[in-house]
Amino acid sequence: MVLETLTVRKEGSVLFADIAAPPMNLLGPELVRDLVALIKDAEGDDAVQVLVFASADPDYFISHVDLNRVSEYRAEAAKLTGEASIALLFHHLSASRLVTIAQIEGRVRSAGSEFALACDMRFAARESAILSQFEPAFGLLPGGGAAQHLTRLMGRARALEVMLSGEDYDAELAERYGWINRAVPADRLGTFVKSLAHRIAGFPALGHIAVKDRVNEIALAPAEDFRRDSDLFGEAVRTPEVQSRIRAAMKRGLQTRDGEMAMGRILTDTTDD
Repeated sequence: MVLETLTVRKEGSVLFADIAAPPMNLLGPELVRDLVALIKDAEGDDAVQVLVFASADPDYFISHVDLNRVSEYRAEAAKLTGEASIALLFHHLSASRLVTIAQIEGRVRSAGSEFALACDMRFAARESAILSQFEPAFGLLPGGGAAQHLTRLMGRARALEVMLSGEDYDAELAERYGWINRAVPADRLGTFVKSLAHRIAGFPALGHIAVKDRVNEIALAPAEDFRRDSDLFGEAVRTPEVQSRIRAAMKRGLQTRDGEMAMGRILTDTTDD
């Protein structure tokens, strides 16, 4: 595979993929294209059992979608699922036979958070990880599955708090709420995840599949629910009010590396002057 935005290495039955999409790991068409290629390749290789996602950028895991290229990244997602929806791409990842782990350092917001939620497990650096679902600040429902995952993981009240506030949550609070499995000291995170990935890969693949299938029957929302959320996001993001708020946020630093280091300032006022 020739991948522009992912650096991949294989260790036995574990595949490690580092996300490298400068300047801030936006989920744009290039990254979606490479994720589709990687997932297809890994699913087609019976020797691969565990897939670990990390970031080459310590400040950003996946920031969020590229709001200037919505139709383009959706078209890339369709190459795996047949439908122009990253929600269904993420649902596919959750339902895959592969065991997937997100190793999170830095900021992971909106669709970045939804990608991490689609992974089977999430471990985050205690000192640096920041999680957020800020779509409602623009008048949007999260379109990649956050409403489905967070409500099941956190319960109704906390899921509403997270989404309606658009606040940044540090790793310790995210752990307490159930957003992530564990907050791990940054200097131990890579070693911890690597050890866990190899331990899981050392057990029979049939066990992975059986457990995932049963757990998903209990805890993973049907694809139709993800499709509905994706459609609602796609319809709303094109409306004049939402586009006006996005333009205002762009002026304040949205989708710039430095601006999004302090997202709260950008979200304070998303009205277009």
